[in-house]
Amino acid sequence: MKFTKYLKDIWVVVLIFIIFFITMLSFFIAFKITKELIFAFVITYIIFSTTILLYSYYRKKYFYQTFLNNLNKLDQKYLITELMKKPNFYEGKIIYDAIYEIDKSMTENVNNYKRHTEDFKEYIELWIHEVKLPLASLNLITHNNKTNQKIKKCLEELDNYIEQILYYVRSENPEKDYLIKKHYLEDIVKNVALKNKDNFLYTKTDFIVSDLDKEVLTDSKWLEYIINQIISNSLKYLKEENPYIKITAYENDKEINLIILDNGKGISQSDLPRVFDKSFTGENGHEKGKATGMGLYICYNLCEKLGHKLKIESVKDKFTKVTITFMKNDYYLTKM
Repeated sequence: MKFTKYLKDIWVVVLIFIIFFITMLSFFIAFKITKELIFAFVITYIIFSTTILLYSYYRKKYFYQTFLNNLNKLDQKYLITELMKKPNFYEGKIIYDAIYEIDKSMTENVNNYKRHTEDFKEYIELWIHEVKLPLASLNLITHNNKTNQKIKKCLEELDNYIEQILYYVRSENPEKDYLIKKHYLEDIVKNVALKNKDNFLYTKTDFIVSDLDKEVLTDSKWLEYIINQIISNSLKYLKEENPYIKITAYENDKEINLIILDNGKGISQSDLPRVFDKSFTGENGHEKGKATGMGLYICYNLCEKLGHKLKIESVKDKFTKVTITFMKNDYYLTKM
């Protein structure tokens, strides 16, 4: 708040002060008041009017400057009243009361929105669990009978998409659903392999694992989903000749790295920087025509929440290498 701009804003008041000063000075001269008395009046009037203007300026400047500084510090601007002190001048009190009412109304709207969103999420989760029951029965029926392989594949895709919805809904607040503890990578990868065994057989894909006797701090359910999503992507973009998926792990003093490597179609260099973007499908997704672009986006977010790192390297028509990095002793590094 600049003093010059403040004076421009109250120019009418300043003009009145000046007119009053000139008028009084004219009266003193007209009535032949002594020079000493006129001089005393001038000094007193200047000190008095300047004091009033400066006092009014500085108390308003302090309030508005504090208000703007606090506002700039906040991510959620509507919470500004929590940091405001009620001002000691009338205009400021009007502004304070108005902002308080606006903030109160905004908070109520935000709370209503959150409540409706949570209700919707709960309904979606309930719906997904209800749908998965008949879907599991269908999978069991098709597994026990010589059903067309395409039907099996469609059911598996449907199951993956439903699971993707569930994890997407939960990904915003995974701390309510995960439990971080020590798990062996080989146990988690084994569960993922069993889930995809029919796909490995159908596509004649070699599934190679090694050095997975490593213990990591993670949530097994969330990590299974992440690895399964990566393997599903690999299976989706396989080469026709001698396809394989290799999973291995290595460690050093600070971290453990899980490597998932395939010799599929790979990802173009122009697409690589955006593979974790929401709804990004890229060249391969456009070719398939069924990609949602949500799988890797969800995986990346879950890794962030769990305190893991996710990285992808690829060369078009040669390989895709996905690295999941687990920090050692990172109970306190997880993002709650």
